[in-house]
Amino acid sequence: MKNTVKTTNPYNNKLLKEYSLHTEKEVANYLESASNCFNEWKLTSVSHRTSLLSKLGEVLNDNLEKYSRLMTLEMGKPITQSRAEIEKCISLCDFYEANAEEFLADEMIETEAEESYISYDPLGTILAVMPWNYPFWQALRFAIPTLTAGNTALLKHATNVTGCALALQDLFEEAGYPKGCFQTLLVDHDTITTIIAHDSVKAVSLTGSERAGKTIAQTAGKHLKKCVLELGGNNACIILDDADLDKYMDTIVNARMQNTGQSCIAAKRFIVTEGIHNDFVERFKTKIEALNYNDPINENTTIATLAREDLADDLQKQVDDAINKGAEVIIGNTRNKSYFEATLLTNATQEMAVFKEETFGPVAPVFKVKNLDEALKLAANSKFGLGTMVFSADTETVSKKVININDGAFFINELVKSDPRLPFGGTKASGYGRELSQEGIREFVNIKTVYITT
Repeated sequence: MKNTVKTTNPYNNKLLKEYSLHTEKEVANYLESASNCFNEWKLTSVSHRTSLLSKLGEVLNDNLEKYSRLMTLEMGKPITQSRAEIEKCISLCDFYEANAEEFLADEMIETEAEESYISYDPLGTILAVMPWNYPFWQALRFAIPTLTAGNTALLKHATNVTGCALALQDLFEEAGYPKGCFQTLLVDHDTITTIIAHDSVKAVSLTGSERAGKTIAQTAGKHLKKCVLELGGNNACIILDDADLDKYMDTIVNARMQNTGQSCIAAKRFIVTEGIHNDFVERFKTKIEALNYNDPINENTTIATLAREDLADDLQKQVDDAINKGAEVIIGNTRNKSYFEATLLTNATQEMAVFKEETFGPVAPVFKVKNLDEALKLAANSKFGLGTMVFSADTETVSKKVININDGAFFINELVKSDPRLPFGGTKASGYGRELSQEGIREFVNIKTVYITT
């Protein structure tokens, strides 16, 4: 069994740092610390917890360049996008600082009792298993509402962003959170099973692959522990004949190419009606040609390397499958180690892997359809259910079709994105449970009925 993990810059394959995994004894100490902290933390007022969010936002702002650079070096995100990720985390602090007390306040219910109400009480220690593609945002969108609700948290982050994982623990400690409130565990996957089984761990939140979600859910279910799963996506992006491409083309391309296409909510199946199809393809090609591939630490870089070489291997297999089944490469399909050129495919069909599977990288397959109803039928034909986006001038007609798509999100004339003010999550193979908003802060609480009479 390996006792260390290494982080590597995916752009140049240079070793960044080597870290020692926590020992069995160290893990036990972390669990005990989280449990002891919870016994005190749960008794603090919500107003005290929200006051710490202000300091948390300040620390994020003060360290914005340091955190952004660390993120870019570890997983290859263009530096401008890393900064935007930290800024979004600051907005998350602001949102829950302003709204958490209302979300967690006792809800009075009129019954025959002298007094009856719903109380939202914390559960205990919550384990988070998080991915590498948004190293700060995805960890913090779990941690901020979870801690503000009165729980403590343990983070098992992806090994290729171990530096970010440890920086997150330092972030909470610098902001004044008590020792044991938020801790990062450097452990292997086998140890996660042991941690979930521990009495002090009351629930699990996972953002990751479908396979990882099934494994975590099975383990949590064995121990009767709740879990929230935010898994993969195969989002459809529908472009209708009346779509304003002058206005929305940048948004559409960004929906696929942001973070070099490494996002669960990225547009992955472009379903285009035949009247606008050729114009759309030509415009998409022009936008791809304008992308600037370079070292992600450079300010002018707009698309970068994938986070690992095996991800490029998987993407190549999916593109090769599409080509073998009749897809045409309009631009792209060049790779070198972790680099995969932004790629546009036409003549795509439902039999191809690029339709059935999640493509985690800058590949855009285009599917031609006749009309909105055919487009929606094609979009709904997926085992995933994270989000769908439709671009059209006729928003009234499109909005009446929301019921046709069984996804966690439906965006019209905008890319699917997470927003602290709105619940985020999926259906089917994209998982269950919700993060963010009021729904997110209430995922890891005991919704308790209190009934008082004399």
